[in-house]
Amino acid sequence: MTQPWLYTILSVLAVSLVSLIGILALSINQIRLKKILLLLVSFAAGSLLGGAFIHLLPEAFAESEITEIIPFIILLGIVFFFFLEKILCWRHCHIPTSDEHPHPLGINNLVGDGFHNLIDGMIIAGAYMVSVPVGIATTVAVLLHEIPQEIGDFGVLLHAGYTKKKAIFFNFLSALAAVVGAVLTLIIGSSVEHAQEYLIPFTIGGFIYIATADLIPELKKETNLGKSLLQLIALLLGIGVMSLLLLLE
Repeated sequence: MTQPWLYTILSVLAVSLVSLIGILALSINQIRLKKILLLLVSFAAGSLLGGAFIHLLPEAFAESEITEIIPFIILLGIVFFFFLEKILCWRHCHIPTSDEHPHPLGINNLVGDGFHNLIDGMIIAGAYMVSVPVGIATTVAVLLHEIPQEIGDFGVLLHAGYTKKKAIFFNFLSALAAVVGAVLTLIIGSSVEHAQEYLIPFTIGGFIYIATADLIPELKKETNLGKSLLQLIALLLGIGVMSLLLLLE
């Protein structure tokens, strides 16, 4: 019981610290930053899809007593993330705001990002409840997704009028919601029988939704053949990293 708690807390703290990466964006030319972020988004999409299909899906069906409803729980995860995006104005964009690329106001972004981070914590905790290798693979997928996301969030807050110090502080505060989500999931998981059997397919639905509804549509906006090929390579590399993590099992 101690091992899932230790690995989970360390993982969500690492993911939360990624919120500070927005500072680095200040020193990078915006055109260059956009190019880097689109490759990171490609890599993150691949890692999320790889994590969902290579690691989580086999675990969801392995020795499960609810195999007949797993597809419905995956669909529930997809619908739930869609609901969050539509109702809570959770905008999963990965490019800093600008006149050509406007975002919602800062407070909307903070509320949406808080819910997003809360669910990230739940996802990571649920994965570690299955096994350490699955937890590590899930953490890597979430972490890779968070890097472009947090840079984008930092840009939103600056555009909304926050000072650099306040943007860093509130972005980090929002990121700490992952710790709350993780702790709640671990408490529920230790008291509710077979809780992880429901959490894993729900996580799969979330990963599929984020990758296909939020990340890949951003990549489709690029029509240059050379850049599109680089995005495809980055996406495949993300899947490859998830495949290599199978060696930990």
